[in-house]
Amino acid sequence: MTGWELAATALVPAFAIPAVAACRGGTGSRLAAIQLGSSVFTILLAVMTFAFDQSPFIDLALAVPLLTVPGTLAMALFLERWL
Repeated sequence: MTGWELAATALVPAFAIPAVAACRGGTGSRLAAIQLGSSVFTILLAVMTFAFDQSPFIDLALAVPLLTVPGTLAMALFLERWL
């Protein structure tokens, strides 16, 4: 097992914590958990790209934060207006 694979394995529990927090708690804590989970998921995808030597997938790891921030802001706007 390489160092990249060990790093990816170590990041899975770090991703599970915000995933569980996004399913529980209040609305504000869920949004914060989604943001934290997307940050950890971005790092996890980048590490897995190097671990499995699939360099084209680094684009996916870089696209996730670019799409998560506006998505979270749109969700916050929806929750503020209609709930």
